[in-house]
Amino acid sequence: MNLASLDIFVFAIYVIAVVAMGCWFVRKSDNTSEFMAAGGALPGWAVGLSIFGTFLSSNTFLGVPGKTYGTNFNAFVFSLTLPIAAWFATRYFIPFYRNSGEISAYHHLEMKFGLWARTYAVVCYLLTQIARMGAILFGVALGLYALTGWDVTTIIIATGILVTFYTLLGGIEAVIWTDVVQSIVLMGGAILVFALLILGMPEGPSQAFTIAASANKFSLGSWALNFTEPTVWVLLLYGTFINLNNFGIDQSFVQRYHTAKDERSAKRALWLGALLYVPISLLFFMIGAVLFSYYDAHPEMLQEVRLQVAAESQAEPLSPAELETKAASLTDAEIGDKVLPHFIANQLPVGLAGLLIAAIFAAAMSSVDTSLNSSATIILKDIYQRYWDRTPSERISMLVLRIATVATGIIGTGVAVALIGVKSILDAWWILQGIFAGGLLGLFLLGIISRYPRGHRAITAVVIGLLVIAWMTFSPNMEQLPEVLRNPLHANMIIVVGTLTIFLVGLVVAPPLKPAADIPIEHEEKKNS
Repeated sequence: MNLASLDIFVFAIYVIAVVAMGCWFVRKSDNTSEFMAAGGALPGWAVGLSIFGTFLSSNTFLGVPGKTYGTNFNAFVFSLTLPIAAWFATRYFIPFYRNSGEISAYHHLEMKFGLWARTYAVVCYLLTQIARMGAILFGVALGLYALTGWDVTTIIIATGILVTFYTLLGGIEAVIWTDVVQSIVLMGGAILVFALLILGMPEGPSQAFTIAASANKFSLGSWALNFTEPTVWVLLLYGTFINLNNFGIDQSFVQRYHTAKDERSAKRALWLGALLYVPISLLFFMIGAVLFSYYDAHPEMLQEVRLQVAAESQAEPLSPAELETKAASLTDAEIGDKVLPHFIANQLPVGLAGLLIAAIFAAAMSSVDTSLNSSATIILKDIYQRYWDRTPSERISMLVLRIATVATGIIGTGVAVALIGVKSILDAWWILQGIFAGGLLGLFLLGIISRYPRGHRAITAVVIGLLVIAWMTFSPNMEQLPEVLRNPLHANMIIVVGTLTIFLVGLVVAPPLKPAADIPIEHEEKKNS
C-alpha cells in the first residue's frame, strides 16, 4: 500500500499530538505520588477509559476480526465474563487495596506468607509485562507493515521510543489521559470500518448479516458440558479466572484504583472500563463476521487475499498453477488475519486509511505505556525499597522510577525485535509464563482468606499447583506418556485448575480461623516481624 500524502499527514498529526500531550504532564509528575498515582485525584471516567484502553491492543484490532472470520463468536464469551469479575473486584479487591495504603499489588503477600511470595509475584509480573510489551510492539509492527510496507524493525523501535518518552516524562497521568484519547480514536476507527463494510455490500446492509448467519458466524460455540474443547462453559471459566487475575493481582489495574480520587470513583472506573469493553469487543467480532460476508460477496478480492497468503507461506516461489492450487486449499482460519489489513489497504478512501492506522497504533500505545509505568512502580516499591533503601529521598525515588521506565522500554523493544521471524520463541514463552504466573491468583485468594501468615504451608500449595500446571501444559505433547496420564482438558482450563489447586490445597493445609477482613494490617506486620 502506498499511502497518500493526506493519510501520512493524518497519522503524523495523531502521533505528534499524543506524544506532546503525554509530555505536557511532565509539570505534574515531579514527585513519586504524582508519577505513580497522579496524586489520587483523577476523575473516575478518565480512569475507566484508561482501564478499557489497557484491555485492548493492536492485536485485538487486527486479531479478533481475523479470529471471527475463521471461526465464530466463541471467543466473545470471554468478554461476557468481565462484568462477573468487575462485580467481585468492586466488592472485595478495590476496598482491600484502597484500605491497605500500599500502591504495590504484592506488598501484602509478604505480610501474609513472607518475602518469597512477594518476590515470586514481582518476578512473574515483570517478566509477563516485558513479554507483553514485546508481543504488542511486534504485533503492531506486523500490522503496519501489512498496511504500509514500512520496515518492521523501524516500526518497533520508533514505537518503543515514542511510548517510553512520553511515559518517562508524564508518569501515570500521561498514561491515563493519552489512553482516554487513544480509546476514543480506537472506537472511532472500529465504527468506521464496520460502517464501510455493511454499506459496501452489493445488496445492502442486510446481506452482510444474512451471509454471516448462514455461515454460522454468530454462534457462541457448543453448550455441551465438555471441558476438552473450547465450549461456552470452558470460555466462561477461563474468562472469569483470567479477569479475576487482571482485576485482583495485575499491578497495572491495582495502580489505577489508587489514581481515582476516592473508592467510589475507583469502583465506577472499573465498571466503566469493564462494561464498555463488552459492546466494543462485540463490535470487533461483528467486523470479523461482516468481513466474511463482504469478501464472500466480492470473490475477486477474496482470491487476492488467498493468493497473497499462499505466496507468503512458501519459502520458494511457486508457478502460477501451483499458487492457484495452494490458494484454493487454504481454510478461512488460515487467511483470517490478512483480510482486515487487505480491506483497509484497498477499500478505504484517502485520509481514512491514515485514521485507521492511527487507531491501530493507538491500541498498541495504550497497552505499552501501561506496562511501562506499572513495571517502574514495582521496581521502585518491591525491589529497590525492599532490598536496598526502605526510605529513599524523593530525588532518588524519582531517579529509580525514570531509570526503570527507560530500562523496561529498552528491554521490551528488544524483545519485540528478537521476535521478528521467530514466532516459536513467542509460543514457548507464553507456555513458560503460564506455568510460573498461573499460580498467582490462587496465592492471592489464599492470602485474602488466611487468618495468620503460614509461609511454609503456602509454599506447599504453590509447589503442588505449579506441578499441576506444568503437567497440564506439557503432558499432551509427551508421546512417551501413556494416554491415560496425559492432560485431557482444553488448554484454557490450565489457569482454572491451577488456581483452584493452590487455593484448595492451601485451605486444607492452613484453614482460616477467622475472616481476613477482621485482621488489621498493622497486626499482620507485627506478627510477621
